[in-house]
Amino acid sequence: MSLIGLTASSYQIGQELYQLVCQLYPICRSITGNGVRETLKIINQHIPLSVNEVTTGTQVFDWTVPNEWNIKDAYIKNSQGEKVVDFANSNLHVVSYSLPVHKKISLTELKAHLFTQPEHPDWIPYRTSYYKETWGFCLSHKQYLELNDEEYEVYIDSSLEPGHLTYGEYYIPGKSTDEVLISCHVCHPSLCNDNLSGIAIATFLAKYLSQTTPKYSYRFLWIPGTIGSITWLALNEAKVNNIKHGLVLTCLGDSGKFTYKKSRRGNAEIDKIAAYVLRNSKQDYEIIDFFPYGYDERQYCSPGFNLAVGCLMQSPHGSFPEYHTSADNLNFVQPQYLAESFFQCSSILYILNNNEIYYNQNPKCEPQLGKRGIYQAVGGQKDSGLNEMAILWVLNLSDGHHTLLDIAERSGMAFDVIKYAINTLLAHDLVTSLTSNVNSLAKANLTPPTCKNSDNSPD
Repeated sequence: MSLIGLTASSYQIGQELYQLVCQLYPICRSITGNGVRETLKIINQHIPLSVNEVTTGTQVFDWTVPNEWNIKDAYIKNSQGEKVVDFANSNLHVVSYSLPVHKKISLTELKAHLFTQPEHPDWIPYRTSYYKETWGFCLSHKQYLELNDEEYEVYIDSSLEPGHLTYGEYYIPGKSTDEVLISCHVCHPSLCNDNLSGIAIATFLAKYLSQTTPKYSYRFLWIPGTIGSITWLALNEAKVNNIKHGLVLTCLGDSGKFTYKKSRRGNAEIDKIAAYVLRNSKQDYEIIDFFPYGYDERQYCSPGFNLAVGCLMQSPHGSFPEYHTSADNLNFVQPQYLAESFFQCSSILYILNNNEIYYNQNPKCEPQLGKRGIYQAVGGQKDSGLNEMAILWVLNLSDGHHTLLDIAERSGMAFDVIKYAINTLLAHDLVTSLTSNVNSLAKANLTPPTCKNSDNSPD
């Protein structure tokens, strides 16, 4: 199942995704600054991205867009002038949003500004200080244990001053103005699973979708975590009502089982589709309920918006040892896992695009299929892909209340089989879509029946 009509192999897609991850890996990103701009510039090589700059000090609901942070260099030198910690070797070595500093201090004072992960002595942890003005270094615990001099020189060549918060946006117009939101965070430095995997998959979904005319319109966002989604929502409230479905993409490049975190609504169409796709993927998976912590889904699902936005992951945040460490690197993320995630996303979007409600045009008893040549097609079903039971299920449940996904789940048949059956029945004018029926009823000033699966029903 693929909304985007891909002919490329899983291997090819995996390699393309991995190459983009490799290209983005060296960049030092944070919630603001040139690292984000450089990242968006590379994404712009694949799709014509709209880059937006929001000025420091802009009020966005209860938050304020912070000062912009940039860094050029940083190190710790011992008494012999040797760099024992060097930002040039890993941009994780500096606590993100560290203030500029250049001085000599005692080892005791220095230790108050150092962060390690003793349980993994070779790994460098990732730490931030976005909203508290301080400075710090992250290093392996092995490096930490080797610090024996009485005095060290610390140097961070950074700036924290008024500037902008930067985010990327890409809009694909569909047949409807109703939108699907695809969102990922771009604020982490050299961390591959969290979240270069989500960035790469969102980019290639947008790239391939732009070659089609989908049913829904699509809005893709590459934003800094938390403050980015809050900023976008605050500045785009007029557009929010168009968003009917959405996914936050993160941690999609490792070998863990797929995990889908439901939207706050819990029973939204996107929740049902994601669960169906994972259940039928023949891979290990888990469906978890919404909780108000995690990634930007918690902003989209805040009570004032309550959007139908879930979060798709492989290993969830904090559930794998490599999370927020230097071990979340180019060895941890692999092309085959990126490809698997890409096709899971594509399958979800395919069903979302085709999950319509239909009416049986001959609801009183079964229509005679033989005289329409449908049974002949069924007789050669190995070639045609047509299934008699799929036709009968579709005819029986095309009552204005059941989506194609409902029919697939109740019949126990694959969505593609049900979709093929509906296309055959449409060709013989035996069913009509809810959209067509509503248009006809509107002309006659009639009201269609209420659809029990509508996302607009009360929670």
